[in-house]
Amino acid sequence: MKKILYHIVCVAGLVGGLTACGDYLEVQPQTEILEENFWNEKADVDNIVAGCYQAMQGDAILKRMMIWGEFRSENVSAGSSNISNDDRNLEEILKENLKATNPYTFWGDFYNVINRCNLVIARAPQVAANDPSYSQSELKATIAEVTAIRSLCYFYLIRAFRDVPYNNDVYVEDTQVMTLPAMPFNEVLDNLIADLEEIKGDAVKTYPKNKANYQTGRITQEAINAMLCEMYLWKQDYATCVHYADLVIEAKKEQEEERKQESTGMGVMTEDFYNGYPLISNYSGMSTLPMPNAYDAIFGEGDSKETIFELAFVKDNDNMPSNGAVSLFYGNAKVGMGFVRPSNVITNDVSASSYKIFTNEYDCRYDEAVSGSQIGKYAYRYGASVVNNSGTSEGFTLMSLYPEGKNKSNWIIYRLTDIMLMKAEALVQMAAVTDGSNAEVNAANKELFTEAFVLVNAINKRSILQRPLKDTLKMNSYINSRSLMEDLVLTERQRELMFEGKRWFDLVRRSQRDGNTNKLASTATQKFSSTASLIRSKLEKMDAIYWPINRDELKVNPNLKQNPAYGSGDEEGNYEKT
Repeated sequence: MKKILYHIVCVAGLVGGLTACGDYLEVQPQTEILEENFWNEKADVDNIVAGCYQAMQGDAILKRMMIWGEFRSENVSAGSSNISNDDRNLEEILKENLKATNPYTFWGDFYNVINRCNLVIARAPQVAANDPSYSQSELKATIAEVTAIRSLCYFYLIRAFRDVPYNNDVYVEDTQVMTLPAMPFNEVLDNLIADLEEIKGDAVKTYPKNKANYQTGRITQEAINAMLCEMYLWKQDYATCVHYADLVIEAKKEQEEERKQESTGMGVMTEDFYNGYPLISNYSGMSTLPMPNAYDAIFGEGDSKETIFELAFVKDNDNMPSNGAVSLFYGNAKVGMGFVRPSNVITNDVSASSYKIFTNEYDCRYDEAVSGSQIGKYAYRYGASVVNNSGTSEGFTLMSLYPEGKNKSNWIIYRLTDIMLMKAEALVQMAAVTDGSNAEVNAANKELFTEAFVLVNAINKRSILQRPLKDTLKMNSYINSRSLMEDLVLTERQRELMFEGKRWFDLVRRSQRDGNTNKLASTATQKFSSTASLIRSKLEKMDAIYWPINRDELKVNPNLKQNPAYGSGDEEGNYEKT
């Protein structure tokens, strides 16, 4: 029986580990290290932390972030004809034919990262006691960083599976098996929030400017605040969600002010903001033609001023890993269409002039997602390296899918507009439920709805390619109705965050809040034709909006019980309606 560290452990010989002159993303993997030969100096700790990030960048986890968070929604359908031969398991998911034998229900890779984080939390203090160069403030920052990574992994698990085993102990023996029962969603969520609340002040606030990719590619106080904002939203503690959203938004405003002061010696000009929020403009100066500034900065270059936390890939180095999950799923220059494509619900929205999602023909997010001469074939966001101006004010023409194996798009976990829309959602939910007869309550609700509308409108305005800039959403059409405001925020999240692994989770959160799946079932089934009514009948059951537990997990852990929507899990684990 050996005590081993995991296979994605960075080379300890890289001088200084995460703080070396080389980028922490460029460290190479090592096969196996015995634990008794490790944990001697700070560099050992740094290498395990880097391994946590590398594991999350790997296909095993990144594919699941995409599939669990997006692919069951109406945004995505099966793409390449090769999917039937090359990834039948993904095709079954896209058909809403979920089984406990599907390997995409395997959660072990997330638990491997969780265990690495637990290992760092357990072993780093002894390293600090033996290594004088490892200060107490650095130790606290390390523990805060891996606590946040661990919390993020658990957060993905509970949003996908609802109830999951929760464990903060260390597994180091190569024969150990975790046999814990599943902990209820709300209990896990409360634990995650408590952990983050405890360590939030210990995390790094700002990394050195010569480590630009660290600021968004590693956990910071801002990233933890973003995580808490979303976790409180799922907890339905809306006032606290707004509190953490405001911390993130104010930090971004301060950063923009500092950036302008450094570059011009002047403060931020009014036109640098959309409704008071520092969003990247698609126009330069007084030009009447738009440029793809926001798309290039956020999805192309990465580490944008709007980004809070992303899984960063090393650009301009073909020897380092690329974003293989996006290349395979969304397409690349060699094969063209990936395994998935925008569904007809999305592609027909503008081409058929239905305008149910993209309500304005000048909304560039349609171009950034699915437009161009190959409309409907590609999910361009993340998949295309360049968005070119079409020569008119109406939109962009997308060009140049990344070559196969060279997609270095960073995968964004949190960015500013995501947080703004979380705040808008929380504000709407803070409004009192009323019959409309109480004038004082009506006035208070209208104030909350107005504040939420301003957030949505700022994001929407940035994306409408018309000069002069103007509001295309009409405030009075929404702020007198709770249901209209609720739908507006949800739809704006769909427009803004399309293909970013958010849509299904948004619909699940809505179902949790409503206590039914009406909204989820009615929207998710739009992409189906002959099977729509059957699938809708499945999704009417709350249990069915979560994933089945993998059959192999049930075999090795006798304390786990299958999600009741999928039978016992002993055989195929098909959906079982009761």
